[in-house]
Amino acid sequence: MRRLYRKKALSLVKELDAFPKVPESYVETTASGGTVSLIAFTAMALLAFFEFFVYRDTWMKYEYEVDKDFSSKLRINIDITVAMKCQHVGADILDLAETMITSNGIQYEPVVFGLTPEQKLWHRTLLLIQNRLREEHSLQEVLYKSVLKGAPTALPPREVATSEPLGACRIHGHVYVNKVAGNFHITVGKPIHHPRGHAHIAAFVSHDTYNFSHRIDHFSFGEEIPGIINPLDGTEKVTTNNNHMFLYFITVVPTKLHTSKVSADTHQFSVTERERVINHAAGSHGVSGIFMKYDTSSLMVTVSEQHMPLWQFLVRLCGIIGGIFSTTGMIHGFVGFCFDIVCCRFKLGTYKPKEVGLPDAYVRPHADPLLTDNHVQQE
Repeated sequence: MRRLYRKKALSLVKELDAFPKVPESYVETTASGGTVSLIAFTAMALLAFFEFFVYRDTWMKYEYEVDKDFSSKLRINIDITVAMKCQHVGADILDLAETMITSNGIQYEPVVFGLTPEQKLWHRTLLLIQNRLREEHSLQEVLYKSVLKGAPTALPPREVATSEPLGACRIHGHVYVNKVAGNFHITVGKPIHHPRGHAHIAAFVSHDTYNFSHRIDHFSFGEEIPGIINPLDGTEKVTTNNNHMFLYFITVVPTKLHTSKVSADTHQFSVTERERVINHAAGSHGVSGIFMKYDTSSLMVTVSEQHMPLWQFLVRLCGIIGGIFSTTGMIHGFVGFCFDIVCCRFKLGTYKPKEVGLPDAYVRPHADPLLTDNHVQQE
């Protein structure tokens, strides 16, 4: 009984076969068909190979929403070199509520303002990348995908010690501020903390020593992500005037980055630069120094790395194979049809009606009318 049920099931499966097999004796192979088959198989292999690279590729998806996180702190990462001695300059942050943020996380390091040949090469390369990023905004996606592969954008250290006088000051570190508008500034004199205002002690600094030529090796908000280049990285300003004010207006956008390599809460920002010489006699008032006025955006951007699903890749692969197979078959048939027409070999069918002859016994001899008339006259 089991064998009988198996035979019935097997016969049922055979009846459901949607791909019936044609005996090889009924199949005709031609040289043109073989050539087209080779071309079709080659095209299938190439397109499937390229489609695999498309499947491996990823793209960045941007989503926007309102930033509802007002209680968290904003981290500011600083690495700026000023062409003045460390005892003559001071850096601090004053937010919109006139609250002076403590600068305990900022360090002052005496350095040489000039760069070594290796550092100059690094600086020129960074400026070239910055120029390309301003022209080709899509390069930022490449940086997002390659995070943790690149090196930090901080200036590499000197290879050997120098004998030049340490006439500059490197101000570096990080501070945490409230998520409101603020002003990070570097000016003459050390800042003092008192409840009624904000001041820098600059009485003991000679006016001739003022020189706010500076180089921004790194300036960012949020978590530091190696390989990500920020808009101010590599900026260098040189002035010969003692009373010079440099202004940077920054708009910070909270950003959540989710890729296959890293997941971090960072911040993008755009910047507008302005500088002017302080001349009270000409009506240009102000304080000499470097001022970075920042403000946070109310929108938050989520950048996530997207990948093609496996099922979509398989569907596209089947479409490539089936489409090429069907298209080449139709093209081969159409070319053969045209070739038969041009060469006058097109045939409507293999069947042609044949003339059927009657037996000789049923063929009546044809009588000559003249002979018939003579025969009648003689009679």
